[in-house]
Amino acid sequence: MTATALTVEGLTSGYGEAMVIRNVGLEIAPGEIVALLGKNGMGKSTLLRTIMGYLRKQAGRVLSHGRDITSAQPYRVARLGIGYVAQEKALFQDLTVEENIRLAVRGRPLADALEAVGQAFPFLTHRLWQRAGTLSGGEQKMLLMARSLATGADLILIDEITEGLQPTMVARLASVIRAAQEARGTSFLLVEQNLTFALATSDRYHVLQGGEIVASGASAGALASVAKYLSV
Repeated sequence: MTATALTVEGLTSGYGEAMVIRNVGLEIAPGEIVALLGKNGMGKSTLLRTIMGYLRKQAGRVLSHGRDITSAQPYRVARLGIGYVAQEKALFQDLTVEENIRLAVRGRPLADALEAVGQAFPFLTHRLWQRAGTLSGGEQKMLLMARSLATGADLILIDEITEGLQPTMVARLASVIRAAQEARGTSFLLVEQNLTFALATSDRYHVLQGGEIVASGASAGALASVAKYLSV
């Protein structure tokens, strides 16, 4: 049986004494796109940060392609092929676009990485000399995405990347994610509140509410059943 790209079993974590996620379990198959949906404050970002090793796990475990990464440090998780596009724009603002990409790429020729960036976001190939901090907010988000793709990661966790993006950028992002899935078999876990984007782009979804998964299913045709969890 083929190992999953990601397996989360009974994961519980939080901040100090406050447990934000409790007994969360999910799986992502190789080449699968899964959306993680829910209102603000439900624990979605906490789950991603826990998977990446930024938060200590109180219970449960995390496996990537059968390897136990429960106690791995974030740099080790990244080197094992898991990319992370954080909600905050975690770029080196004073470095150029190319320098940001160069620092993220390990064990892969820079030319190959830049080619991958150009295929996903052609406008960035004309901005390689430009300091990342001078890009627009949307362009910085695209650079974060491009940087994860350039590493050759086989699983990418994406946290609320469409927030504040123009519709044309959202559409471009959806096509880039699907292209990576089809061409390279890249898996994705998308944390999103943009239901139209999330469900159209993903294969399956989970809804996180109060730190627990309360609904799951196939994304196709699920808009009405999922929307009730995000309504006020």
